[in-house]
Amino acid sequence: MQKKLDAITDMNIDFAQWYTDVVKKSEMVDYAPIKGCVIYRPYGFKVWELIQKELDNMFKKVDIENVYMPLFIPQHMLQKEKDHIEGFAPEVALVTSGGDENLEEPLCVRPTSEVLFCHHFSNIIQSYRDLPIKYNQWCSVVRWEKTTRPFLRTTEFLWQEGHTAHETEIEADGVAKQMLDIYTTLFKDVLAIPVVRGRKSEKEKFAGAVTTYTIESIMKDGKALQSATSHNLGNGFGKTFDITFTDKNNNLNYVYQSSWGASTRMIGAVIMVHGDNNGLVLPPKIAPIQVVIVPINQNKDGVLETATNIENSLENFRTKIDVRDKTPGFKFSDWEMKGVPIRIEIGPKDIAENKCVLVTRYSGEKQTVSLENIAKTIEQKLEEINISMYNNAKKSLNEKTHIATTMDEFENILNNDPGFIKAMWCESKVCEEKIKEKTAASTRCLPEEQEKLSDTCIFCGDTAKVMAVFAKSY
Repeated sequence: MQKKLDAITDMNIDFAQWYTDVVKKSEMVDYAPIKGCVIYRPYGFKVWELIQKELDNMFKKVDIENVYMPLFIPQHMLQKEKDHIEGFAPEVALVTSGGDENLEEPLCVRPTSEVLFCHHFSNIIQSYRDLPIKYNQWCSVVRWEKTTRPFLRTTEFLWQEGHTAHETEIEADGVAKQMLDIYTTLFKDVLAIPVVRGRKSEKEKFAGAVTTYTIESIMKDGKALQSATSHNLGNGFGKTFDITFTDKNNNLNYVYQSSWGASTRMIGAVIMVHGDNNGLVLPPKIAPIQVVIVPINQNKDGVLETATNIENSLENFRTKIDVRDKTPGFKFSDWEMKGVPIRIEIGPKDIAENKCVLVTRYSGEKQTVSLENIAKTIEQKLEEINISMYNNAKKSLNEKTHIATTMDEFENILNNDPGFIKAMWCESKVCEEKIKEKTAASTRCLPEEQEKLSDTCIFCGDTAKVMAVFAKSY
């Protein structure tokens, strides 16, 4: 048991190494033989499947339909949208040969699929009667990253990307905001993570978008993570790809579009917001195993039988009995590492009293409960855990949110108590770039809830136009 715990680096000593240790030791991923790629092991992939299921159900409730686009994009199609290709050109992977023959035109491995959706929309949209179109795809994309880390930034990663087409920009912008609401709900109710909502600066917005909306979360080390984004694309892609429709007055117009996406970095957020020095701490709704039953003295009469009866009574939950030939201490440590929300310990003495010991992973709380109505007890406990995990993360976010009115305050916070920094800004790209150059902190968003902290920009001293949230980020 001690050896297993020693394998995890203390997060307060080396947070990056702690993260790597946790994703490996919890059997979430293994490294692939391709630089920057990972193998999703069953435990890690199940977490993704559970997130995917929750989010996909939310999409379907607002009439989003799933489709699938090709992996490859002809190079000339990406180049049609100049802003778009400038945003991704350094990361695009090219296929230049097929078999033993060189291709006449290189194929891009999709870094995202805007151009494919646009090509498809241009073929199927003729009239206002064809609108709106609201599609989503679950797929992988490839971006040739220089620095990679499991779940957060890998060469190939899993995600969803939604694309819609509308008659007006008001409709497109409305859907972009609606999807931000869905992401916010997912993070709160499913992942137990609080977020700051807002829009990206002109410099940080998605290439080709009119407006990019974002939710930003804060990790235990005080760094921010862009957790999901949603974009009002205006009619720029419509013009570039000639996506037109005839309106009710028989006039020809370009469509307005939105796009939105979230990826496996959501799993990275869960690890870094909730995890501790014993490993993962998973919110109940995305835990591959919600309840693990550890028999004590399992060779004694009636112990495995009772454990099986408990498992059968918990058929509505993802439950597992650990019958491995290992000591209880090893099993406790192993399941703590994997972040299972509830552990039930059952032995001969417990059986004699018709009770069991229930241990909560996130808090370490240990209590003795009756085996009567155990399913109801577990249901209530899992609900309590989700709420408590969110409240705890919200408290941490509040503690890691600071106000700075001078650059000295700004830098002091970054050096001594990193997190979100609220500061007034003139919205000049020059100031934005100089702040990042000087401190490595970037504008995370211009939050929906604006405050007036002072009258002047924190960097240049000119009249401030907005309050921005700054942070170092992943």
